[in-house]
Amino acid sequence: MNVMKNITKYAVLVAFGGLLTLASCESTELNLRDNPNALTPEQASVDFFLNSIQEDFVRQFEGDADNDNNDNFGSGGVADGFSAFGMDLTRMMNMAGRNYASVYNASDMDDEWTNCYRGVLADIRAAQPLIDEQGLAQHLAINQFIEAYLMLTMVDMFGDVPYTEAIKAGELNFNPAVDSAESIYAAMEVLIDQAIANFNAQAVGTPPDPFYGNDYELWIRACNTLKLKIYIQTRLVDSSAQSKFLAIIGSGNYIQDTSQDFQWLWPASNASQPDTRHPRFGINYTATGGQEYFANHLMFTMDQSADPRTRYYFYRQTAAVPGAEIPPDEVTLNCSLQTPPQHYVDGGFPFCFLPNGYWGRDHGDNEGIPPDGLLRVLPGVYPFGGTFDDDSFTPQTPTSGAGGSGVTVLLSAFNVDFWLAEWELAGGNAPGARDNILAGFDKSIAKVQAFLMGRLGTGDDSFEPSAADITAYRDAITAAFDAGSNDDQWNILGEQFIRANYGNGVEPYNFYRRTNYPDNLKPNREPDPSTFITSMYYPNNAVNRNQNISQKATQSEPVFWDTSGLPPAN
Repeated sequence: MNVMKNITKYAVLVAFGGLLTLASCESTELNLRDNPNALTPEQASVDFFLNSIQEDFVRQFEGDADNDNNDNFGSGGVADGFSAFGMDLTRMMNMAGRNYASVYNASDMDDEWTNCYRGVLADIRAAQPLIDEQGLAQHLAINQFIEAYLMLTMVDMFGDVPYTEAIKAGELNFNPAVDSAESIYAAMEVLIDQAIANFNAQAVGTPPDPFYGNDYELWIRACNTLKLKIYIQTRLVDSSAQSKFLAIIGSGNYIQDTSQDFQWLWPASNASQPDTRHPRFGINYTATGGQEYFANHLMFTMDQSADPRTRYYFYRQTAAVPGAEIPPDEVTLNCSLQTPPQHYVDGGFPFCFLPNGYWGRDHGDNEGIPPDGLLRVLPGVYPFGGTFDDDSFTPQTPTSGAGGSGVTVLLSAFNVDFWLAEWELAGGNAPGARDNILAGFDKSIAKVQAFLMGRLGTGDDSFEPSAADITAYRDAITAAFDAGSNDDQWNILGEQFIRANYGNGVEPYNFYRRTNYPDNLKPNREPDPSTFITSMYYPNNAVNRNQNISQKATQSEPVFWDTSGLPPAN
């Protein structure tokens, strides 16, 4: 990976990150484009490029855990990656900010921006001449798929971003113009079709493929599922989106089973240089305990509803939380001595502490960090490769549980079911929506349970939910949905969507903005937290070094497909 990063720096000192402007210098030595101590692109292996592209693509969502420069995330640490931001905003993890307008700064997305342009796209462009020379159709197809997925997600997070002028092999452009979000979406739909054609071409070479092991039929299913994602995202702004969506469903050539999911398995073979554990594991399974807080909202609602996925998602290091099972404690949980804010009382939301050992934080809680690292809830065995919760209530170490052998799920069979439910509910077919929600849940719980199998040291699996437990939970969904109002039904869909996507914050964040549901998420601690974030600020590095990018006035500017109005400010 270090070799790969040296190779690609020759053409990527553009206006996206750590740019050093040398225009005024007259020294000829400083005009060198190549590092004399590193391989040149002509000497590189296309497989090296593809390895780098695929890992950096996944880290666009997951970030890193240990300030490891091998993955292009220079700052490292907590909250790198798009998924962490989405999980914060949809109450899967704690958002440590009382005011939406200031909780995320423009510098918070520098890593993601750099990883996209100087990492993934630069490597894709640098690999292109080698691919063309050798006629490697499937290498090209994988790159095209990743480029499409990446740029769609950049639009989802930022709106208009540079694309056509951003990275061109052999060219330096210090001020690439932004493309409209709509035009990028349209271009990515075309690029996916080109990827499908290349996957169907006669195979030449064998690309490294940790996703599907060179099963190109599965890659084509993933391509079509990525198109389904485009069509559900644009259902409010494209009158043809539903017919195109249903045409793919009718073909059957999309991800239908969890065995076909587009996902990345973390081998957990190294803890550094590079860290190959799931980043959420690396951040939280440390000698001093957890470094992040998981959201009280998700833990409480899953615990109280007896969701059978709860023990897989969360590991409790203690059985008692101050204010619940034990007296309040100002040292480890200061808010346990505080009076709940009135809007929590009025809404019936639990404040600060939860029963049953679920030690987390409320949405917007930005108090200091007490000595609770060995007390707070840790990420569980699914999807983070942590420990299965078997009521042992034991502080964890860097080698506990599955050791970080987790999974990043990007396109899934259960999400297709939830997308179908969204179409049905939007069209007034409540029974059809309910059936698809149940199908999505069935796939989700089966995937979660199968994930535990074969992973050693993850706890006593006799605590796994029984078939009767799962049936009872499923029946409760059915009863609540059938008896509920239209708002209740949308809330159930949104709740199940978020829970199934635990670990992937991007899709729930998209769903929340697209539908404005669930509308019953725990509110921010602040009674008036300002307007909800509907797109992220452009990174400081991009704004300061590119004259064609102007910072947004606020983070409440919606992405083009989001015409439903702002989600609840709560």
